[in-house]
Amino acid sequence: MYIVMNRFKIKRGSEEAFIEIWRNRETHLNEMKGFNRFYFLKGKTEEQYTLFSSFAEWETKTDFEAWVNSEQFHATHKNTSSRPNNRDIYFEPAELECFEVVL
Repeated sequence: MYIVMNRFKIKRGSEEAFIEIWRNRETHLNEMKGFNRFYFLKGKTEEQYTLFSSFAEWETKTDFEAWVNSEQFHATHKNTSSRPNNRDIYFEPAELECFEVVL
């Protein structure tokens, strides 16, 4: 298994706008070979931000890399930086974390 997580620190007061972006986004994950599951997670709230994470489980790293290089990925992420309020809601840039499952 291969786990891919994006961690997002979203400015306090912008949480619902961020959730709406994810709720309304086009997704093609289920079309991809090796995709198992996806979770969109809301974490702790700090003084200046709330932590969110996207969690995707893939069969292999190769399956994930095929997703990143696919037309489906580009369709899902088109216009990401120009979405309304997108630049204004992030406390800091997203952080990508990838893990190979060892146990």
